[in-house]
Amino acid sequence: MRKVFAAQLLAEFKQNQRLMLLAGDLGYGVLEDIVKQCPRQYLNVGVAEQNMMGIATGLALEGYSVFVYSIANFPILRCLEQVRNDVCYHGANVKIVSIGGGFSYGGLGFSHHATEDLAIMRAMPYMTVVAPGDRFETAQATAVLARHVGPAYLRLDKLDKSLPDSAAAGDTGFSLGKARVLRPGKDVTLMASGGIVFEALKAAELLAQEGVDCRVLSMHTVSPLDVDAVTKAARETRALVTVEEHTVTGGLGSAVAETCLEAAVLPHKFYRLGLRTGFATAVGSQEYLRKQYGMAAIHIQDTVKRLLG
Repeated sequence: MRKVFAAQLLAEFKQNQRLMLLAGDLGYGVLEDIVKQCPRQYLNVGVAEQNMMGIATGLALEGYSVFVYSIANFPILRCLEQVRNDVCYHGANVKIVSIGGGFSYGGLGFSHHATEDLAIMRAMPYMTVVAPGDRFETAQATAVLARHVGPAYLRLDKLDKSLPDSAAAGDTGFSLGKARVLRPGKDVTLMASGGIVFEALKAAELLAQEGVDCRVLSMHTVSPLDVDAVTKAARETRALVTVEEHTVTGGLGSAVAETCLEAAVLPHKFYRLGLRTGFATAVGSQEYLRKQYGMAAIHIQDTVKRLLG
């Protein structure tokens, strides 16, 4: 995803010289083309995330649209006060890019597991929260956010290169706040955000072999959420299952539950599938940790079968 992000951002830079990228002393191999071709639009701030967020806000208030780039929790938790007091309070045109959502950096331990970020950023006033599911959505989201005015958070996964783009699986349109239907279905709806959307698609294939018709939605925008897609799924299918590589507290599942209750459209059955153990203390690959903490396709399949009886 990060290479797709960098390539799309470079294309946007060439069209708009008021776009800037700030990085925290990392990503050299990925950002090399931007540095070479648009050096006046790039600034390496060093390992100083709080300072980086303040500089980004200052540039935004001077009329620039600024992308801030770092890995996992670094551009969020290390400088949350600056995100809240500088970026959000001023409604600054700053896009915070986190590389390594969920268990992407699983081998580095819980300090590099971004499993609370969606909940935290959802709580920030004026913040648009985007978690694309694949390369197609990453390119689309980057292009849209380059034109978007206001604070935004872009959460990027690492992905298996062999995975197909979801554009081949379903709806090829992309709009902030609008879910993409990757697979139609009438029995149950699987809603996923981020790279784990492919586990939902795998689970839908497994369930289809057992006669269960699954609708799969890519909820690439967690805030603002697609209220119409959520309430429609609650009315039209027998169960809703949210899937996220994130704690079940405050993330996609919470957003869907809140939406259903406020709209007075109650799902027949509902389950939030995600991290339920506090911190993920195991260490290993992203694939291993998804299995370890019950987020893989087989666990989604079992959850749906249990809900449907």
